[in-house]
Amino acid sequence: MQKEITKRVKIYGIAAILLAIILVSVCYQLGYIPQTTNPNTNSAMSTFSSFDELRTFLKNRSSSQWGNQYYGSFNGRFLFMGPVTSGLVPRSAALPEGVQGDSGKQYSNTNVQVAGVDEADMVKTDGEYIYLITGNNVSILRAYPPESAELVYNIAFTNMTPVGIYINDNKLAVLCTKYSPVYLGPLYYSKLNYFNDIGTYVKVYDISNKTQPDLIRDYQTNGGYFNSRMLGDYVYFVTSQPAYSNVEILPNLTVDKVNLPKIETNGYSRETVASEIYYANISDNYFVFTTIFALDMKNATQPPSSETIMLGGTSTMYVSLNNLYITFPQNDKTTIYRVHITNSTITPEAHGEIPGQILNQFSMDERGNDFRVATQTWNNSSPSSNVFILNMNLSIVGQLRDIEVGETMDSARFIENRCYLSTSVVRRDPFFVIDVENVTAPQILGYLKIPGFTRYLHPYDSNHLIGVGRDGSNNVRVSLFDVSNVSAPKNISEYSFEADWSDTPVLNEHKAFLFDYSKDLLAFPVSLNYYNYNYSSMQTQPLMVFNITLEDGLVLKGSITQQGTQTNGWDYSHYVQRSLYIENVLYTISQAEVQLNNLDDLAFLKEVEIG
Repeated sequence: MQKEITKRVKIYGIAAILLAIILVSVCYQLGYIPQTTNPNTNSAMSTFSSFDELRTFLKNRSSSQWGNQYYGSFNGRFLFMGPVTSGLVPRSAALPEGVQGDSGKQYSNTNVQVAGVDEADMVKTDGEYIYLITGNNVSILRAYPPESAELVYNIAFTNMTPVGIYINDNKLAVLCTKYSPVYLGPLYYSKLNYFNDIGTYVKVYDISNKTQPDLIRDYQTNGGYFNSRMLGDYVYFVTSQPAYSNVEILPNLTVDKVNLPKIETNGYSRETVASEIYYANISDNYFVFTTIFALDMKNATQPPSSETIMLGGTSTMYVSLNNLYITFPQNDKTTIYRVHITNSTITPEAHGEIPGQILNQFSMDERGNDFRVATQTWNNSSPSSNVFILNMNLSIVGQLRDIEVGETMDSARFIENRCYLSTSVVRRDPFFVIDVENVTAPQILGYLKIPGFTRYLHPYDSNHLIGVGRDGSNNVRVSLFDVSNVSAPKNISEYSFEADWSDTPVLNEHKAFLFDYSKDLLAFPVSLNYYNYNYSSMQTQPLMVFNITLEDGLVLKGSITQQGTQTNGWDYSHYVQRSLYIENVLYTISQAEVQLNNLDDLAFLKEVEIG
């Protein structure tokens, strides 16, 4: 009996294989090629079947059909009622601090959240040259050796504003934005005075010859620049534009407009079609088209690739080595989209929602197949913090709710299997250590209460963190936290900048923070304001430089200012905004100049005017 069963199984198996071969052959003869699908792809997302379906969705699901009236994207086809298709070409298929360049020089890089995922900034270096944005120019400076430091070239942008740059070997990418007021005559002015035609531009230069950069790619797209990252040779930049405008300009004169994303570059022009736009089945006040572009820095002939998601509005972005996450707030919750990125391939894969609002990019983190998020919720005007752990489908698998009810969240940072969270009320800061190793049951391990609050957290080593915030007197404070005993974290060293009033860009911009463990170096700019007897004030913004070690804690080494005794204290062009080092030279960057100082004793070496 068993032999008979085995014999029949073999016969049926062979027959099934032969039938499959015949079916596939017939399909190919008829011109049909079977497609395979990923069951996890596009979770909770669909694409529109037609432009009419897209238009109907926007009209029915937008409670406010103005879109964003201050940043609405208008163009020369303002009154056109549908998509343009003529003349379009079909689409073809962070480094750590202290890196060592090809020349062998050691230099610092942009302070980024994820190692290997670079972030656009106003200044970059390759260990020999410095590239920086100054007003509407991108300047190239010979930086090392210091005695040869000089300005070698200025790239001028007369009709747009640079907002960030990337360097990839001998390629320079400059991201720009352009706002052009729309004026259709005096009768329309009262309704249209807020509107602007917004464009995002990316220009790629070959900088093999630093004295004569060669523009090799020139991208432009409608919509405002939102954010970007660089992984390997690819820059991923994201734009956002209102999806729908329904504006009554005059009685019986209504502008009804759907503006689809479009990109143009080097003779290539393409407008996104409705069937390529992803969306979730939700309603909102208004919708925007959020488009993710992949740009190959090395291959000047490869057409750009892109994908568009229709969101309720972009808010924050986090990027890992494999995925790009975009969030937007919606009432008392946050909607998250996960987009998988591999070179030129961009694949929207999942959509989910969590309670509360996200503070910034450091409130998010990916580890393995887990996505960890910290949010703040409000219940009867009382805030509290939460930690959620999601899977790759963006479904919640673990949560820790109502952390310190009545206190606002000031900062969050996920490092390995820990979440470090700071909250505050009346300038008193609980600093929490939270275990997120068990994804289904995150728990508080310990906390520390100190005066003031912490706004930015940065890892020092596996058991210590640096925190920048304000002390109980509202002055800028930097702290060194010991979390080796997770149940009883300690503040082992701190330094406050005592003045009548002090501030630092680091509270809102982590790229102004310079730290290098191997050099015991910590540096960031601090604004110091002093009032005199006649109630006038003097303000400076020097770079504050520390030695930081576990043995001695935080020791102020000195300060570097670009504001001499004759400089007006309110001349913001000389305020230090960024710093970096190459070998033993510390560079401070303002809008007016780059100043060189010895890293060992901070002695002045040279200055190069750029403003």
